Amino acid sequence: MRIFDLSSLIIPALAATGAVAWHAPEARSQTPPEPRPAIGASILGAPLLGAPLPAPVASAPLPPLPVGRPGQDPVMAPSSTSSAVMGRAVIAAPAAPQSIIPGGGLDNGGIVAAPAYAPAMTPHVMEPFKSMRDAFSKGMRAYNAGDKTDAARAFAYADAQGHAMSSWKLARMYAEGDGVPHDDLKAFEYYSKIADEGDDDGPGSPNARFVANAYVALGTYFLDGIPNSYVKLDAVRARDLFEHAATLFGDPDAQYNLARMMADGVGGPKDIRQAVRWLNLAAEKNHRPSQALLGHILFAGNGVPRQAAQGLMWLSLAREGSDPSKDAWISKLRDEAFAAANENERQLATLYIDQHGKGR
Repeated sequence: MRIFDLSSLIIPALAATGAVAWHAPEARSQTPPEPRPAIGASILGAPLLGAPLPAPVASAPLPPLPVGRPGQDPVMAPSSTSSAVMGRAVIAAPAAPQSIIPGGGLDNGGIVAAPAYAPAMTPHVMEPFKSMRDAFSKGMRAYNAGDKTDAARAFAYADAQGHAMSSWKLARMYAEGDGVPHDDLKAFEYYSKIADEGDDDGPGSPNARFVANAYVALGTYFLDGIPNSYVKLDAVRARDLFEHAATLFGDPDAQYNLARMMADGVGGPKDIRQAVRWLNLAAEKNHRPSQALLGHILFAGNGVPRQAAQGLMWLSLAREGSDPSKDAWISKLRDEAFAAANENERQLATLYIDQHGKGR
C-alpha cells in the first residue's frame, strides 16, 4: 500500500559507512516550526485528554482520539496508553507519554534532576559497519550510551540497507527531535518507507509490529497534516490507513482510532455498530482506551442497545489497567457510570468481571 513515492528521499548512506564524519542534518525550515494541534482536535472537535468529559448519556460526545503518537513504541508502550499514534501515539490512547518514545528506556514524562557536574566525555569514533545488523547493534549501543549522533549515523546506514527497525528508530528520533533536529516531515517519510517496503511481509513477519505502527503514525499525521509541507489534512486517508493496520495487522491502536473515527463519522460514514466491533477486538487485547470507550458506548446506549452491566464491566477493567495520572478520562467515565448504575447493574458487572478473568 504505497503512501508516497519516496524515490527522492535521500539517505546519507555514504557518510554512514563510517568512512567519513557525519553530522545530523538541519531540520527542514518550517517557517517557524508551528506547534502541532492535539490529536483529533482539528478533526473531531472533542475535548483534549484531561479536559472535563460529559456525563455518559446517549447524546454525549465520545472521548478524544489521541492514540498512537508518531513514533510510539509498538513493543514497549504501556497498554493503558498504547498511540500514536505515530503515535501522538493515534494511541497513541489517551495521550501517549510526553516523549514519543514511551515505555522501557524511553521518556515516560518523568523529570530527572541534572547532576551538579558532568564529567568530560571522550569523543567516540564508531568503526565501519560490517552489515546492517552490525550497524543497528552499534547504533543501539550508541543510543543507550547517550551518543545520539553516532546512533543516527548507524541507523541511517542500516536503513539504507533495508533494515526496518533502523528506519523506525530514525522516524521516531526525528518525530521527537531526539538527538536530531525535530522534523515531522522527515519522520513521515521514514514511516512511509517502512509502510511501502514492509506491507508485503504480512502480519506474521518479524517486522510486522513496526510496519503496523508506521501505518498508525502516518494516519495520525494525516489527521492534522504537517504545516508548510505537502502532507495535508486528509481524514479519508487517515481512516484508510487505520483500517489497513487494523484489518491486516490487527493493531489495537489502529482498531481504536478507526472505531473512534467511525463513531463520529470522520473520514467516512458514521457507523457506530462497526465502531463497537472494532473496539471489542481491541478491548479483548487489553487495550485500555478501547475498553473504556466500548464501555462508555454500551453503558450509555450510544447508537446501540444499552447494556449497562457490560459497559460497566469494560469501564472497570479499563480503569484497573490504566494509570490514573495519565488516563484521568478513563477513571472519570467509570466513576460516572458506577454512580449512575443501579445495584443490579453493579452486581452483574462484578459477575462479568469475574467471568472475564476466568476466561483468560
